[in-house]
Amino acid sequence: MSMPMSIEWKLLTHGREKRLLHQQNMFEIEFSGYKLFPINQEIEIKRHHDSDQIGSGKIVEISWKEERTVCTYQLLSLYNVN
Repeated sequence: MSMPMSIEWKLLTHGREKRLLHQQNMFEIEFSGYKLFPINQEIEIKRHHDSDQIGSGKIVEISWKEERTVCTYQLLSLYNVN
């Protein structure tokens, strides 16, 4: 059975992002299912669909495996602090 793919224009983190320690301002987040994001373009970062934008970022890598999507992104700006 095939798994549907969605095209996303915002990064919704739901607080699940993980900071990558070896690079400054780099994070990784994993999603269930297959998602396609614009690469190397500035996009909105939000915690939830109905929340305000918390910053902007640039997705630098996407990988798909076993019905999961892993995105690596660089945080470009942060509008508020936890």
